[in-house]
Amino acid sequence: MGTTFTDTIVAGSRLRLRMDVTGAVQGVGFRPFVHRLAVSEGLGGFVRNTGEGVSLEVEGTLPALERFLARLDAEIAPPAAIHRRQSCRLPAQGEHGFLIAPSATGGRRSAMVLPDLAVCPACLGEILAPNDRRYRYPFTTCMHCGPRYSLIEAVPYDRLRTAMRHFPMCAACRKEYDEPGSRRFHAECNACPECGPQLALWDTAGTVLAERHQALRLAADAVRQGRIVALKGLGGFQLIVDARCDTAVRRLRECKARPAKPFAIMVQNLADASMVAELSEVEQRLLCSAAAPIVLVRARTDVSEVARSVAPANPLLGVMLPSTPLHVLLMLELGFPVVATSGNLGGEPIVTDEREALERLAHIADLFLVHDRPILRPVDDSVVRVIAGREAVLRRARGYAPLSLAFPFPSDTEPVLALGAHQKSTIALAVDGRVVLGPHIGDLAAPATREAFAQAVESVTALYGVRPLHVACDLHPDYYSTRFADASGLPVRRVPHHLAHVLAGTVDNDLEGPVLGVAWDGAGYGMDGSIWGGEFLAVDANRFSRVAHLLPFRLAGGEAAMREPRRAALGALYAIFGDDALAMSDQKPIAAFTAGERHTLGALLSRGVNAPLTSSAGRLFDAVAALLDLVQIATFEGEAAMAVEFAAQRAVTSVLLAPPRLVEHAGNLVLDWRPMLADIVAGCRDGIAAPSLAAAFHDSLVEAIVAVATRVGFERVLLSGGCFQNARLVERAVGRLRQAGFDPYWHHRIPPNDGGIAVGQAAFAARPLAGGNI
Repeated sequence: MGTTFTDTIVAGSRLRLRMDVTGAVQGVGFRPFVHRLAVSEGLGGFVRNTGEGVSLEVEGTLPALERFLARLDAEIAPPAAIHRRQSCRLPAQGEHGFLIAPSATGGRRSAMVLPDLAVCPACLGEILAPNDRRYRYPFTTCMHCGPRYSLIEAVPYDRLRTAMRHFPMCAACRKEYDEPGSRRFHAECNACPECGPQLALWDTAGTVLAERHQALRLAADAVRQGRIVALKGLGGFQLIVDARCDTAVRRLRECKARPAKPFAIMVQNLADASMVAELSEVEQRLLCSAAAPIVLVRARTDVSEVARSVAPANPLLGVMLPSTPLHVLLMLELGFPVVATSGNLGGEPIVTDEREALERLAHIADLFLVHDRPILRPVDDSVVRVIAGREAVLRRARGYAPLSLAFPFPSDTEPVLALGAHQKSTIALAVDGRVVLGPHIGDLAAPATREAFAQAVESVTALYGVRPLHVACDLHPDYYSTRFADASGLPVRRVPHHLAHVLAGTVDNDLEGPVLGVAWDGAGYGMDGSIWGGEFLAVDANRFSRVAHLLPFRLAGGEAAMREPRRAALGALYAIFGDDALAMSDQKPIAAFTAGERHTLGALLSRGVNAPLTSSAGRLFDAVAALLDLVQIATFEGEAAMAVEFAAQRAVTSVLLAPPRLVEHAGNLVLDWRPMLADIVAGCRDGIAAPSLAAAFHDSLVEAIVAVATRVGFERVLLSGGCFQNARLVERAVGRLRQAGFDPYWHHRIPPNDGGIAVGQAAFAARPLAGGNI
């Protein structure tokens, strides 16, 4: 990255150097940083934003230039980061002053767009200081914090290309913006109570009830009274309710049609977070980070003022700290935990516009705390969990998106738009050897989410000024994203679902093949037309092959089995015991059906009609959840698998189950799980506690992973897919793989679930692999 000069330079002569810098260099105070360094070293020249990053020219003596370059590398502070810089010598011009020049808007637009950042300590100090002119101002920001992605219209990142162009700076703010010594020197979102956005409180008819700080105080009063407030945050609306009040939380559940899925809560500070949850050092760091995500942490059972209805039957709490001055001020008014959940109906995209909120959230919210700063790009809250000692992003959104990563292989690919999967939709854009993953959109079953998906596609291509030449999508022909790809008019590259999972993991870990990818999830379209989900894929530089998989079993009723773990259990039991399974009324999932239902479903299984085969590990988790009578009918995706994980965490005694048997069939290794499940059935009859059986189930699956890895012989083993959101499964697998001499990898920055699929699709489009056995 550095630049050196020859010893032939005449002492005291002036030199001029041009540098073009790419990386996280816009919206992070990089130009003011360069300005400070250049001025302190007595250098002349300029720095400006460009469509690709930052361009600068510096002129001075050789020692001064060398000090400048050394300090540029040594003193740059996160989130700013230099990925690449190209330098060249220019003739000296005799220039002594240094300035921040107007941005260059022509040419390519590939500059990295930064995520929105949580309020920094300096801004926090201002809004809490009664004598400061920004006291209690909920839109205080500086060059180190505040909105970025949610309000940018185009690159390069300048105020006139953001939503802040609607708010001309007052004289005091303009002085800060122009003053090199100010910490708001060229802070593009600079504003104050005199010139910036303002709050208002509306009723459900859109009538203004209060403005400015009074609006916030009245909204806080409403929350205290058990009412639901829709708050327009940084990237969209949130629904706020008193997390201590069981009645209020249950009402929110009813209004939002969300009977059991956990809600996230917001607390005022880290001390309050420690009162409701047991926090590790890593979890504390994540809560206080600039991303300020929702962190899944273990709830305290000794002392907690959080209502049980916030996260029923769940030992984890989703906890976050205030990420914006508005949230800080609200939590100061309240002083107690609140539910802060996405402002939407289940499966729909987050609402961003206040008028739209009146239409879509009026049946949920009692009041609307809004502001007049437009949200140009919807951004939900991110969700992370600490797995095997490090952060794993489960939903990549505010604070984390967009994410720009380099491919771990040489690639000068033509621009590719990757459209992701059907659930947890995200899109990715790949060009020049890098891929940019956008934020979480939602599940594409809802018409509103499909509209948001189409807008996101148009938005990301316009933001970067890229015209894709190819589009990548899932192999499933009925996914909305697949049909969208077919209608695009561009050449389409269809990527096997589980291969995309594995390739996303390789990009996340900067890993090239050969690697054994363990891709376990709920469902994905297999290359043979069946439902896959328990796959082992061998991947190297040029090809991939399915080397092993879980034994397939039938799902009675097809799609209905995705929502009813008892149907998965019935199919699994039928694979073990045949027709005798229908008479096993001592087993909870069988007893959950009437005699007539058992007869009908048995006919489907015996004939193979409306009973598709699946090798899904996720459906196997469902079957075990039903056998252990943890969940018979799920109310949200992943509920059954979570119940099995949480039961395993409660185990106080251990048992042994037969591990899945590894057999060869048609050139593949097949993991026959039937002996393991038969042992679980016997354990249930013998009265063995469900937690012990759940723990043993995890351990048997881990041994199956090690057995396949040993048979295949690849040193590197990658865990990917939604099943590896399970901390117990990942941590046990990582430990056993290391013990057996393997090098395990798992997800970190890219979600292991379908939220990371788009990255894998983009990687495949950048370097297609030939397929092998199915």
